[in-house]
Amino acid sequence: MQQTVVEHMDRVTEDVVALTLRATTGELAPWEPGAHVDLSLPNWLARQYSLCGDPADRDAYRVAVRYDPLSRGGSEYVHRFLRRGRALGVSLPRNHFPLVPAPRYLFLAGGIGITPLLPMLRAAAAAGLPATLVYVGPSLDSMPFAAELRSTYGDRVRIVETGRQGRPDLDALAAGLAADTLVYCCGPATMLAAAEAAFPAERLHAERFQPVARTFGPDTKFEAVCARSGDTVVVPADESLLDALAHTGRPLPAGCREGVCGSCEVTVLDGTPEHRDDIGAPEGRMYACVSRAASPRLVLDL
Repeated sequence: MQQTVVEHMDRVTEDVVALTLRATTGELAPWEPGAHVDLSLPNWLARQYSLCGDPADRDAYRVAVRYDPLSRGGSEYVHRFLRRGRALGVSLPRNHFPLVPAPRYLFLAGGIGITPLLPMLRAAAAAGLPATLVYVGPSLDSMPFAAELRSTYGDRVRIVETGRQGRPDLDALAAGLAADTLVYCCGPATMLAAAEAAFPAERLHAERFQPVARTFGPDTKFEAVCARSGDTVVVPADESLLDALAHTGRPLPAGCREGVCGSCEVTVLDGTPEHRDDIGAPEGRMYACVSRAASPRLVLDL
């Protein structure tokens, strides 16, 4: 974990606070647009947030946290108890939503989904590339960074207040796009579903807050062999690999526990994992919070 201190806490809307996390020693790890980090909170929780600052600033990270009334303890702690000057551990950045080079871009953001798109729009504008942001929310005062975006990018940014204007017509947007435009979308499930229906799959890049509901076969017991120690951990049918490892003294980092953040990635040396994540595990890796085994045994680099 990298060591930081909370330098600023800026309330950008009634339910969103932006944190500036200053490195306590040296520089922070480099990152690119689309990356996120895990914050190790003082209440023993780890939660992932998209980096929304400037990648050129190696002295500080910026993240934004929306208060969730159904919080499992992460956003509630940040909004109610976190204070300036508090030390926080921050993971190395991970990027499952990278900005692929393209001649032009359309960015679609819904609510707090604006955060990973902020550095993407900045990068596209700095490179002189045509880029448009369509930013959707109930009202202007509920949309974090809306005023900052308007003042910085002018008519490149289209603000859609659904309370007054209704939802944007994504089919009309798609019909008017040049064929070489890449579309980046982050927001609630309804927006992602509409984007998937409107834009060709090969041109759409999306990041989800929650996993897609899918059906898998019945969970079965399997063995996980920890190659470094030679120990075997039995994973019961009613327990995740992540929890089985933790219960035997082998805890892994864990953020979302839903297969969307990648913090619990492990290397598979032998056996066949059954991937149940939503970000696409790299070859030879799996995410222990949701994925299981399609073979009776997995050998892990643990």
